[in-house]
Amino acid sequence: MAHNRDVHTEQERRKSIADIIKEKMQERGLSRRDLVPIIGSRSKVSEILREKRDITMPVARALYKHLDIPAHVLLQDPPDTSVEQTINWARFPIREMIKKGWIESDAEPTKRAEELIRPLFEASGSTHATLLPRKNDQNRVNAKLNPYALLAWQWQVWKKAKMANPSNYQRGTVTPDFMRSIARMSPRKTGPREAADFLTKECGIPVIHVPHLSRTYLDAAVFFMQGRPIIGITLRFNRIDNFWYTLMHELAHICLHSDTPSNSYIDDMTMKVDDKNVVEMEADRLAEQSLIPGDAWEDSGILCSPTPQDVISLAMELGVNPAIVAGRVRYETGDYRKLSQFVGNGTVRESFIS
Repeated sequence: MAHNRDVHTEQERRKSIADIIKEKMQERGLSRRDLVPIIGSRSKVSEILREKRDITMPVARALYKHLDIPAHVLLQDPPDTSVEQTINWARFPIREMIKKGWIESDAEPTKRAEELIRPLFEASGSTHATLLPRKNDQNRVNAKLNPYALLAWQWQVWKKAKMANPSNYQRGTVTPDFMRSIARMSPRKTGPREAADFLTKECGIPVIHVPHLSRTYLDAAVFFMQGRPIIGITLRFNRIDNFWYTLMHELAHICLHSDTPSNSYIDDMTMKVDDKNVVEMEADRLAEQSLIPGDAWEDSGILCSPTPQDVISLAMELGVNPAIVAGRVRYETGDYRKLSQFVGNGTVRESFIS
């Protein structure tokens, strides 16, 4: 018993007092306003939760009495404020985040950057503030990427994923056959939203639409948080063909790469990948196969002289939206003026705005 208590005590010490207070708040359904009678003022509550103020003995007694936080936890040494050491809050695209409604408006946002942005960080459920890399073998990112814009987008996706109340996720759910079944939702006008809702509510894989920020050059990403995959999509290119290929690409990462060391895959689908980026090439191949199997594509001969009727016939044969066939023709021929009547320009985003 003593050994078990020592282990439990050590686990508690690894957390900051602010983290433990937040856990108690979540357990009891408390807001920051509810802490004011316990701690003393709104500013004190904010500073303690942001780890800007040490716990005094009167506050420690109040937290022990009202939140049942153990005394040995309240009396531990102040934690290392690694978030403050890692993040330069003023480098976030604050005005754009305000314009999108992600953070509160303010007359002097740069001066109060941390105070404005930290609630988004906390609401995201993130336990760290490590910036994502500009480029590595696991990601498909533009060299001009602004990592602070990408981080803000990531936090907004995680925040909305928590609010989506997804069902339980079972490892192994996403298989090539499963992906084909999702692709068969594409012929319906409301297919994109139906697929996102099905993955979120029935499969435990939140599919979250968050518009991109400037200098993210981003189409989508998949994150793995505590074993659960979360797909974020920007709908930067608001077309039916782009939506379905991007969704299949992120599902391919879940199918193929859940056990790899990376906990995220960031995708700018306009970026070409070379043979060194094996992960992205594998996801591309599986996404293509899920939408249009290779043998069916080759047998169709559609690239020779594609007509609208050819597109419709092959789409009906495969059980997919004609936009998917037209998009593949446009991509492989490099002629993006061709078959534009099929790809559904400007038709996807509105179904995700609620």
